[in-house]
Parts: sequence; structure tokens; C-alpha cells
Amino acid sequence: MLLFKFLSLIMCFHYALVKERTEIALQLDVDWDDDSVWQPTYHANGFAFPTMPVITQAAPKKIKLYHWGLIPFWIKTDADADKIRLQTLNARSETVYEKPSFKSSIPNKRCLVIADGFFEWMEYQKTKYPHFIYLKNHSVFCFAGITNSWVDKISGEMLNTFSILTTAANSMMERIHITKKRMPVILHPKDYAKWLQPDLPQENVQELLQPYPDVEMDFHTISKRITSRTENSNVPEVLEPFIYPELALL
Repeated sequence: MLLFKFLSLIMCFHYALVKERTEIALQLDVDWDDDSVWQPTYHANGFAFPTMPVITQAAPKKIKLYHWGLIPFWIKTDADADKIRLQTLNARSETVYEKPSFKSSIPNKRCLVIADGFFEWMEYQKTKYPHFIYLKNHSVFCFAGITNSWVDKISGEMLNTFSILTTAANSMMERIHITKKRMPVILHPKDYAKWLQPDLPQENVQELLQPYPDVEMDFHTISKRITSRTENSNVPEVLEPFIYPELALL
């Protein structure tokens, strides 16, 4: 019960990155890490802990693949790692410098989490309706993220992991995410280099953790295939517009 109560406080658990490798690299002016094997992802479900493209402070000109769901370095066992990463898909920007899971990452383990859309559900008359949200110019963008690396004490395997920061919703997201009024932190391209700057003072970090302007964003409703237990949701069809007549007057 406590876990689900915690999860209800934050919100970006599903996103997409469907651009091809070459286009992503060109838009962000970076190269892919030599070991990165990646295909366009139409539905990245955080609760499956997928490996997704990020750009880290340690390698600001390379795209690497990290596991979504941050595992702090001090976690001791596999069981504890599996438990905590359910709670660290997101980090609240307002408390990221205070929470034990995140405070060692925010000073110098920040990253850019690459995306071109994300999903949120609107609750209306006790029914939840999925929305796909993106920039009006349909470009690649980056969430503000943090990373940590954890070593399995038994196998010796190292897992590189990340979390997405969240902030208060802008006016568009308030109409969609009605209950909690949150959104992921989307950084402006002009701020990418600053976000990755070493030893950036806390006040300068916090200045970047603001709601993205809603005038630059757009959305459409999609079908409930994204939550289907029988159909694959990682397909292009999951992003297609789907009209719910009951929402027409909202």
C-alpha cells in the first residue's frame, strides 16, 4: 500500500522514442556509443525497466543505453534493487537534493533522457483515457534525468540506471493529468549543455527544473491498446489518434 501511495505522487512511467538512430544523432549533434544496439521504441514501459538512450555528464557527446529505474550504488542485494527501482522511475525535482535515493546523483550524475513523446492518462467520470504528448514540431527532446551505477555483489555485473525528473504541470498538462498535476521536466535545447555542466550549483540546477511551455506542446488521445494484456503495445499503431466521443466537449 505504501509503495502505491508513493507511486501516485509522481507520474512519467511511459514514453516513446521512434526516430531512427541517425536522425537522433543529427538532431542532438552527438554520436552513438559503439556498443549501443537500439531500435525505435513506440512504448517504453517503465515497469519493464527497459534500456533507453541517454547522454551523461561523463560522456556528453555520446548516446549510451541505460536501464530505466535508478538503483543507488549503496543497495546491497538483488531483492533490494528490484524493490527500489519500482520507486525511482521518477524523481520529484522539488526534493531531489533531499531524498537518499537521488541526492548522490543530482550534483554530478545528471543526464539527458532522449524522447519524442510521452503518455499520460486523463481521468474522466471514473474512466482513464490515454493521451500521447509531444512537441508541436515533432522533434526529439530531452527529459532532465539523473543516473547511478550499481554493482551486483554476487555476479559482479554493473547496471547503469536512470530516473526522470518531474515538476508541476503546465496549463495543458493540468487539463490532462487532472489528479496530480505533474509532468516530466523537458529541457530546452539551449539548456542541454548547462544541464550536463560539471559542478553546477544547486540554485542553477533548480532553475532548469521548470514546466515546459505548453504553447510548444501538443497531444492527442490514443486507443487503450497501450494497456492491453493481450496485444503488443510496442508498435506504431499505439501512437495513432483515437477519438472518444465522451471527451469531445471537454
